[in-house]
Amino acid sequence: MQVTPLIWIITIAVTIAFFVYEFFAHVRKPHEPTIGESARWSAFYIGLALLFGVGIGMVSGWTYGGEYFAGYLTEKVLSVDNLFVFLLLMSAFAVPKAYQQKVLMIGIIIALILRGAFIAVGAGLIENYSWVFYLFGALLLVLAWRQAFGSHDSDPTNNRVMRFIRRHLPVTDEYNRDRLTVKKDGRRFVTPMLLTIIAISLIDVIFAVDSIPAIYGLTSEAYIVFTANAFALMGLRQLYFLIGGLLERLVYLSQGLAVILGFIGVKLVFHALHVNELPFINGGHPVEWIPEIPTWLSLLFIGTTIAVAAAASLLKTRGDRAAEGSEGQDEPELSPDARPQR
Repeated sequence: MQVTPLIWIITIAVTIAFFVYEFFAHVRKPHEPTIGESARWSAFYIGLALLFGVGIGMVSGWTYGGEYFAGYLTEKVLSVDNLFVFLLLMSAFAVPKAYQQKVLMIGIIIALILRGAFIAVGAGLIENYSWVFYLFGALLLVLAWRQAFGSHDSDPTNNRVMRFIRRHLPVTDEYNRDRLTVKKDGRRFVTPMLLTIIAISLIDVIFAVDSIPAIYGLTSEAYIVFTANAFALMGLRQLYFLIGGLLERLVYLSQGLAVILGFIGVKLVFHALHVNELPFINGGHPVEWIPEIPTWLSLLFIGTTIAVAAAASLLKTRGDRAAEGSEGQDEPELSPDARPQR
């Protein structure tokens, strides 16, 4: 795939322009977005991402187009998982609804910067060291296990970083609009808004470690990796307010994501064996009989896994609600005549 420096510059400039517009048009003035506003902008960004993928397919071939769509789907699922953690953070820090947009926007921008840095590092490693595919594959298999069986119940307001900040900086428990610091009695205090942003930044680092090896397991093209990540993050703020209630019903999202990460981890290990140069594996020669998993199969597997996880989640929560309703109806009500007499 031929991508000139000019195309890179235009792509990065347009991406920055979108986020600048988002800030000045929607985030600068604190407010809670309506469902209609969130739905319109979510549809716009998803449609834009799909059109971009079609453009890649028409210009560079549908092999690259398929890699983009597989990468975009994976990054979108990872981003929705981000949203679930963001929701927990917002609740833990009791961020007022009107100020959540600013926190989300800053978190998304930090995520894009971190992923951009990881993309550059990953591209350099892949170009010079074929053994890095083994490392990425092993990392994804570990992350898949943690995603499926790890615990997410730790208190983000009382972890080591938050305790360190509280020990060394004066912190107020009250919000002062969307300000990060506030001056009281001549002394500067850190507000919970800044603590929330720091917590989200730490989460962004963790998700960047998940995200970049995952998409490099689907494509080796840095341009596709960057654009798939950028489009997955665009509209994430609106999606948060649109599906905030639905997030709690996606009970099998972590398991679905674990299956996807595990699949890509195996795909990376297969690819590493196929291009092997390590002397202690097959004498430093490629393992020819190992199959390469094609892009169309990756796209089909990822899409099917997402659909199954979403459908199973909704069926599970619907069944739980029906069971709770039937239990409430089964409780007998005493008639006036059957009530105990004093």
